[in-house]
Amino acid sequence: MKVVVYERYDPPDILEYKEIEKPVPEPDEALAKVHAASLNAHDWRMLRAEPFLSA
Repeated sequence: MKVVVYERYDPPDILEYKEIEKPVPEPDEALAKVHAASLNAHDWRMLRAEPFLSA
């Protein structure tokens, strides 16, 4: 299974593309196949450790 991961807050160049073993769901769980994903402004700020706080 292909994944993109990050393990610390930093610029996006720390993102790592990895191949991991496919997870095996427990009897009361489900495994979903994701065909596409997106990154929104909230995700981007959290990745960079710059959360947006409203006053």
